[in-house]
Amino acid sequence: MILYNSATRKKEEFVPREEGKVKMYTCGPTVYHFAHIGNLRSYIMEDVLEKYLRYIGYDVNRVMNITDVGHLTSDADEGEDKMLKGAKREHKSVMEIAKYYTDAFFADAEALNIKKPDTVVPATSCIDEFIRVISSLMEKGYAYEAGGNIYFDTSKLKKYYIFNDFDEEDLAVGVREGVGADENKKNKADFVLWFTKSKFDSQELKWDSPWGLGYPGWHIECSCISMKNLGEYLDIHCGGIDNAFPHHTNEIAQSEAYLGHEWCKTWFHVHHLNTATGKMSKSKGEFLTVSLLKEKGYDPLVYRLFCLQSHYRKNLMFSWENLDNAASAYDKLVSRTAALSADGEIDKAVFDECRAEFCAALDNDLNTSLALTALSGVFKKKTNGATKLALINDFDRVLGLSLADRAAKVGGEKKGAEDGAGNGTGDDAEILAAIAERAAAKSAKDYATADRIRNELLEKGITLIDTPEGTKYTKG
Repeated sequence: MILYNSATRKKEEFVPREEGKVKMYTCGPTVYHFAHIGNLRSYIMEDVLEKYLRYIGYDVNRVMNITDVGHLTSDADEGEDKMLKGAKREHKSVMEIAKYYTDAFFADAEALNIKKPDTVVPATSCIDEFIRVISSLMEKGYAYEAGGNIYFDTSKLKKYYIFNDFDEEDLAVGVREGVGADENKKNKADFVLWFTKSKFDSQELKWDSPWGLGYPGWHIECSCISMKNLGEYLDIHCGGIDNAFPHHTNEIAQSEAYLGHEWCKTWFHVHHLNTATGKMSKSKGEFLTVSLLKEKGYDPLVYRLFCLQSHYRKNLMFSWENLDNAASAYDKLVSRTAALSADGEIDKAVFDECRAEFCAALDNDLNTSLALTALSGVFKKKTNGATKLALINDFDRVLGLSLADRAAKVGGEKKGAEDGAGNGTGDDAEILAAIAERAAAKSAKDYATADRIRNELLEKGITLIDTPEGTKYTKG
């Protein structure tokens, strides 16, 4: 399998350190609010990566953190703790906020068919580990105390900037958004490992440490949680492209300073979901959630398909029109699946040929768009329904579109139509598939397509009759 490695800026063959096993880490959510669908794009693509690695035979151990303390509103160690901000907004404790939005995140993930990682670790459960690693960094001369806080000293590194080449002047205060002045830092790029002088008197979560009462910086949690659960070597680290700097850059700095060797070889970054006004973000008010999609009548898996239609290393443009197009495509896949019969034996030659095409797409830097092309090709193959259904179900182990489940629901609707057809000819699969496609078009408010389907059937002598029990039809 070939993957683009953000650390080397090129495509490379993915080879884990231990044959047959993959240690995978995912940056988890900061649980101070609902995840917006831009956040969830990253988790969808990471889910596809994990499922494909399993699909081709790897034993994957995936770990994810939950940031429930220490993530500031600015990545430059400035601003308010997001968890505290959420607690103030909703007049709840930080831990109440954390539990509520952690549960909400996993509910959204389930709706999107995102597999829960093998190990999920809240940052607040690892305070002792953070203190132990920070203490070691101080002993090794990579960290220092200033102004009551503990900082990582980036000047001790041979190379700090891993994913991008920054000029020194780019880090000047006010030049790059998010960089603030901190007179305690020896170097502009230094970052906080532990705060002992909170900027807020009401800071709720604090712990005793060798340096005084305080709380961890954001970056230390991922390094420690990964090393504690996956060991000294990590095969692949995932996250959104906005995590590359400074978060992942700082993770590498502190992890490799602590370990004394390379930590993670492959870095997998998913690019932004954009709107007409730019990157989707909560701060800009563009706060589209899975719940909102449901309220507007969209199956969450339509959004999953929408994400799969684009490559993970390309910015994806969101609009309701684009989502409607994805809904139409999804409903067509479901209706075509529902029209298939499971009769016959699986044609192994055809199955292997289609599977090879599917794997070739995903082996090429997880090209989900081409994988969907391979899926569409299954319906066009000159083979029986049993083979096609077997392929659809096999591909869905990776794509996670639940086509068979959704098709079964459509099949129930078809059965109602068949039972109500006046002439008893309701076993015509093509007619039933057209009825399902028309119903999907009406659901998506695509009335032009719904009318076109009705008229096409009418030209063939098939009359549709809409009833409270569903659509029935007569021939003749």
